[in-house]
Amino acid sequence: MKTQIRILAIAMLLIGISISTFAQVSATANGSATVVTPIAITRISHMNFGNLAISPNAGSGTIVLSPGGNRQATGGVTLPANTGTVSAASFSVSGVPNYTYSITLPSTAMTIADGNGNNMTVDVFTSDPTPTGLLNGSGSQTLNVGATLNVGASQPAGSYTSSTPFTVTVNYN
Repeated sequence: MKTQIRILAIAMLLIGISISTFAQVSATANGSATVVTPIAITRISHMNFGNLAISPNAGSGTIVLSPGGNRQATGGVTLPANTGTVSAASFSVSGVPNYTYSITLPSTAMTIADGNGNNMTVDVFTSDPTPTGLLNGSGSQTLNVGATLNVGASQPAGSYTSSTPFTVTVNYN
C-alpha cells in the first residue's frame, strides 16, 4: 500500500512537471513609429476693424468682427460709409493631408493703443473653422480669426494698433 502511494505521488509529481513544461509559450513583436510632418501656421493677414465713429452722448459700444470679415456695431459705435480697411486675421495651416487639428485662441484681452495714452481692448476671439480644423488632401487649410473691439464712450480719434500681437495655436488631434 505504501509502495502504491509512493508510485502515485511520483506519478502526480511527473504530471505536474509535464503540465508546467507545456503551459509556457512565447511570441515576439517588433516596435515601430512614424514621425509625421509637423503642423505649421503662418499669418496671411492682420486683423483690422476698419473705420468707426462714436455717436455723441450714446455711450460705449463694440464692433464685432466675424471670422468672415463682416462687422457689426453695437451701442454708441457707428460704421461710416468709408469703411477703411476691414479684415479678419487670416492664417495658413499646413501639415499631414486629411489630419484634424485643434485651435486655441487667445483667452485674454489684447490692448490696442494710439501712442498718446489712449487704448481699447480686443477680446472674444472667434475662428472659422472652430474648434477644430481639417487639413485638405494637399495638407492645408485657411484659418480666419475675428474678435470684438470694445470702444469707450468718449474714445479719442486716432489710429490704434497693438504693441504685442495675439497668438493662435494649432495642434494635431
